[in-house]
Amino acid sequence: MKIRHYITLLLIIISYSGKTQSDSLAASQLSALQNQLSQFEKNRVADSVRKAILTDQLSLLTSGDVQKKNELMAEIKKLEAQDSIRIDRLSAQAMQLRQSAGRYPVILKTDTLFSIYSRSGATRPEERAKDISARIKTLYKDDFLVLDSIRSSESDYTTDIVCQDVVIMSITDLDAMIYNKTRQQLAEEYTGIIRTAIETARKDASLGRLLGRFGLVLLVIAGVWFLIILMIRLHTRAETYITSKKDVWLKNLAYKDYTFLSAEQELRLIYFILKVLKWFLIALILYINIPLIFSIFPFTRGWADSLFALIWMPFRGVVNAVWNYIPNFFSIAVIVVIMRYFIRFVRYIFSEIDSEKLKISGFHPDWAMPTFSIVKFLLYAFMFVMIFPYLPGSDSGIFKGVSVFIGVLLSLGSSSAIANIIAGIVITYMRPFKTGDRIRIGEMTGDVIEKTLLVTRLRTPKMEEITIPNASVLSGNTINYSAPAKNDGLIIHSTVTIGYDAPWKDVHQALIDAALRTTGILQAPSPFVLQTGLEDFYVSYQINAYIKEVNRTTSIHSDLHRHIQDVFNERGIEIMSPHYRTLRDGNTTTIPADHLDEGYKPPSFRISSNPDQ
Repeated sequence: MKIRHYITLLLIIISYSGKTQSDSLAASQLSALQNQLSQFEKNRVADSVRKAILTDQLSLLTSGDVQKKNELMAEIKKLEAQDSIRIDRLSAQAMQLRQSAGRYPVILKTDTLFSIYSRSGATRPEERAKDISARIKTLYKDDFLVLDSIRSSESDYTTDIVCQDVVIMSITDLDAMIYNKTRQQLAEEYTGIIRTAIETARKDASLGRLLGRFGLVLLVIAGVWFLIILMIRLHTRAETYITSKKDVWLKNLAYKDYTFLSAEQELRLIYFILKVLKWFLIALILYINIPLIFSIFPFTRGWADSLFALIWMPFRGVVNAVWNYIPNFFSIAVIVVIMRYFIRFVRYIFSEIDSEKLKISGFHPDWAMPTFSIVKFLLYAFMFVMIFPYLPGSDSGIFKGVSVFIGVLLSLGSSSAIANIIAGIVITYMRPFKTGDRIRIGEMTGDVIEKTLLVTRLRTPKMEEITIPNASVLSGNTINYSAPAKNDGLIIHSTVTIGYDAPWKDVHQALIDAALRTTGILQAPSPFVLQTGLEDFYVSYQINAYIKEVNRTTSIHSDLHRHIQDVFNERGIEIMSPHYRTLRDGNTTTIPADHLDEGYKPPSFRISSNPDQ
């Protein structure tokens, strides 16, 4: 709230200082013109004396002195021409001053009679206007005033408008020059204006006129009331008529399966528009008639002008602003249209690269659309820079201050977002993965379902959706399982531990056969086995196999393990995972019964003794 008050005070100070400077400039121009006028009077007196002397000399010459007569006549004409030039120059300056100088109205009640522009002696223009208004008001209040007693009187340096012994005002040469008239002409005009104003004001104040105005006010109020009632009834009838025709006129506004507006919504919208129109017309009627009522009485006519100005001045200002802004609007439209078609051309080039119709050495096709997004952003930013000077208010301090404030907010509040955007751009050109790839980021493994400038989204084999900020992706390690699978295939592996009693060649072959039975494992390159350790109780065997369907890694692993169990059971090889120790004498083997020979019986316990002990 305090900031708003400070801004308001600042605007008032600026406007006041601007007005003061304007008034000071006009005052200086008036003072300079008065000085010129004073000098003009001195020159005119000197020229008049010189002209009188020349005229006397001319009258003394005889008819034979033709050359001397011509010289004197030429000098007299020169003096007259100089005087005419000075008058024209002063008149032009006075007319120009009338456009720039402040005017101070002479007022009777609320009516402006005429305006004062210049000072008279030491009296300033505003003081002259107030004094003249006060004297006219005094004459108006004089019940014994005879209007014909108001007349003009000529003096040496001014023309006075007087009433008996009272000087109402004095008209100077500067006053007359401002209106491009003589002092006598201006005095006669002002005399008629003053007489008419006093006579009109007296008639307006008469009892009969006052009663007539009250009657006129009542008539206007009755007319306004009639119009408002008429508007309300028309509104009600319109609603009733539309309601009766709604099934015929109103249909659902739909496109394919989407309904923009139902018939009921359209009806409510029409009701709303009718209501707004009704209240707008009522407000318009009231607004037009209230100033009309105020204009009936002389003492309230100023209120009517103020009410009209409250709406008309802003409306006129808006219309003028829109009209003056039309050239800038066309400039903006041309810039937008040109940039729009240029962006379409750029999009076409990058789409050709993306579809691999256009190949550029060192530029990968999957860079095309991300690069286009960056170029499009830069082009739009450049377009905004070009448009900015044409925006309304772009050169104002408030507009610039708001722009700086928004910029500071964005820079302080979006540091992490900007870091993610930059990381997203870097990741795009690093090409560590593409949409659809199976990757591992940190502890998370899944298929890439979306890449944006801010985040990367994964879907895990358990159908979980994980969102990872690009800054985290860039700062960590990324494993791409899909990239190598497209060429030679991805190697998956699994480890089993088998006892030392099983021949390693049999174990190798069993693991390879189990892998070849698994759907999704490639026959070529062929699976292979690595012995990864000779432990205390068992040997570690690792089966490695190639796959192409990376997104099925989990299911392929599961099938591989199932087939390993089947093959090993078929071939009588026990899997020692987890390892365990057992006494074989008299114990049943761990191989499932359906893989044992028919009639298999566990061996009996063999007990031996040492007779010597």
